[in-house]
This record gives sequence, C-alpha cells and structure tokens, in this order.
Amino acid sequence: MTASDAKTDLRRLLQSARDALLWKLEGLPEYDVRRPLTPTGTNLLGLVKHAAGVELGYLGDIFGRPSGEPLPWLADAAETNADMWATADESRAFVVGLYRRAWAHADATIDALPLDTTGRVPWWPDDRDGLTLHHAVVRVIADTHRHAGHADILRELMDGAAGMYETDTSLPSSDPAWWEAYRSRLERAARQAADRDD
Repeated sequence: MTASDAKTDLRRLLQSARDALLWKLEGLPEYDVRRPLTPTGTNLLGLVKHAAGVELGYLGDIFGRPSGEPLPWLADAAETNADMWATADESRAFVVGLYRRAWAHADATIDALPLDTTGRVPWWPDDRDGLTLHHAVVRVIADTHRHAGHADILRELMDGAAGMYETDTSLPSSDPAWWEAYRSRLERAARQAADRDD
C-alpha cells in the first residue's frame, strides 16, 4: 500500500465518523441538540464541539500547523469540561461551522505532511509526548467514532432515530414491532440469566 492509499483510507474512515456525528443533529430542535442526557452531561452539540477541538489540536497544533481558530474553552483558565457543551451564545451554526473548518484544516495537514512526520503533544508527559501523524490520525478516527456512538445512543433515546447514516442505518429492520419483539426477547434472556445467578 502506498502512502497515498493509506492517507485515502484514513481520510475516508475519519470522514465517515464526522458525517455520522453531524447527522445526529439533523431535524432536532435547539433544546434537544444541547440537553444533557446522561448523569455526566453528555449532549449532541457538545460532542461536536469537542470533536472540533480534538481535530484542531491533534491534526493541527501538534504538527506546527495552528488553525488560528480561537478556542477559549481549551485555555488553562477555562471551566472544566467547557469543550463538552455549547453555551447559549454558541449557536448550532457556530459549532457546526467550527467543526467543518476543523475538518478542512485537519485534511490539509494530512495532505501536506508524510504520515511518519513527528509532532509533540504538549499536554502529554514530556517523556512520552511525541507521535507520528499516522498515530494522530488513527487516534482522532477512534475518538470521533467513539463519540459518534455516544451520539447514536443519545439520538435513539430522544426520538428513536438510529444507525450510522440516514441512507444506511446498518440495522436489520425498520419495523417497530420487530424491535419491540427483539427487545422483549433480550429482556427475557437477561431475567433468566439473573435468576440462574441467584
């Protein structure tokens, strides 16, 4: 495999995660994209905001390619977890626009540098703060897919929308009755296993 082929594969996997994450916002009112749905406050727009910062850091700053995007929520004096939610003044359009600009900047870094280029991660321990562009891209792909999975669960809890993309859900059925029967079967199996464990 050539370096060009490897970059193409990495970019395709990264873009699929980006697209999946943004799809989870579609069709939802402002409140729903922002509301915390877990005890730790996980919310859809916050996941996108976080992903933008991750891309700008790992696929920009650490390779000497700062984007110039102001990210005050990542400053040392910022409130803890400020990158995981959008303030009332940070519109959905702002967060999504930031994420799309982060994509463009990250893609330009991937295009411009060889995959074996080494960068330095200032927030990692000094003796282990180096990584290659290849490692950074894989790390960002893993992080983005992880958060797309979080977003998938949050969206399903809100309105039942599930799957990777609107046009390719990767689900075995779209019939609500099938899913109810399936869920009931899983519930029975869980109770039977619990009864055996007692």
